[in-house]
Amino acid sequence: MNSNQNQIQSRRAFVKGSSLILLGASMGAAQPTAILATDSKRLIRVGMMTDLHYADKDPAGSRHYRESISKLESAKSQFIKGKPDFVVELGDFIDAADEVETEKSYLKKVNDLFKTIHNDRHYVLGNHCVQTLTKAEFLEGVGQAKSNYSFDSGGYHFVILDSCFRSDGTPYGRKNFVWTDANIPAEQIKWLKSDLQATKNQTIVFVHQRLDVTKNHSVKNAAEVRKVLEKSGKVTAVFQGHSHKNSHQLIGGIHYVVLTAMVEGSGKQNSGFSNLDLMDDGSIELSGFVRQANYRWQ
Repeated sequence: MNSNQNQIQSRRAFVKGSSLILLGASMGAAQPTAILATDSKRLIRVGMMTDLHYADKDPAGSRHYRESISKLESAKSQFIKGKPDFVVELGDFIDAADEVETEKSYLKKVNDLFKTIHNDRHYVLGNHCVQTLTKAEFLEGVGQAKSNYSFDSGGYHFVILDSCFRSDGTPYGRKNFVWTDANIPAEQIKWLKSDLQATKNQTIVFVHQRLDVTKNHSVKNAAEVRKVLEKSGKVTAVFQGHSHKNSHQLIGGIHYVVLTAMVEGSGKQNSGFSNLDLMDDGSIELSGFVRQANYRWQ
């Protein structure tokens, strides 16, 4: 066994016995926590945000669509300071429009800003991303080849899932779905099994609709997907959006975290985004900004 495999095995053993410390929400820039070991080294940092719902339209209820641009500008300044290795947007990047060209204009405006944050960006499909657009149109607009895929970075494995499918396997697009009917189809589950079998690294999963509940915001076949993740023995955490509020659950040894939505509330004091730090001792820290909660697995 080489040194890299030893390091991976150590991380696995460490994470299996891990506990969660909820550090609370930060109302400004996240600060390093006192519980970080002085001799631990960060292997990789991931910038994350979700549910911007950007649209050039008036507020509806608690959602302030136009303000997501100014909130994203604030997030940009923090990410530039924090220097993540890559950034992930966890879905509902834009909100729906009645016309395709209008929705494309929403996507162009918010993505023109998002592109200035980092060259290495990953987009998770949310139901609002493909309400009027097709998946192909959204992906072309952000310059991403696929809606589900995996990659390695910093000694970790990362998986992007696409749960924007109807129960009959039809992909979302052109207002052809009900938002409560979210599914990960059999072909993608087969791919996921194979992908997890092939990696030797601890794995982080990103998905929009939730895998940890059984109500409206869930993936309808979430239990089946969770079994695949648990059986692999390699998945440490799943990061999700969709239900807009901070949430955490530990199921089958895997941490399921919902990030707070950027669109909720007026003003930059109502926003949320985070840095995810993966350390060489197996600890994981989510440092939240504004209304995003902080978490640490130790």
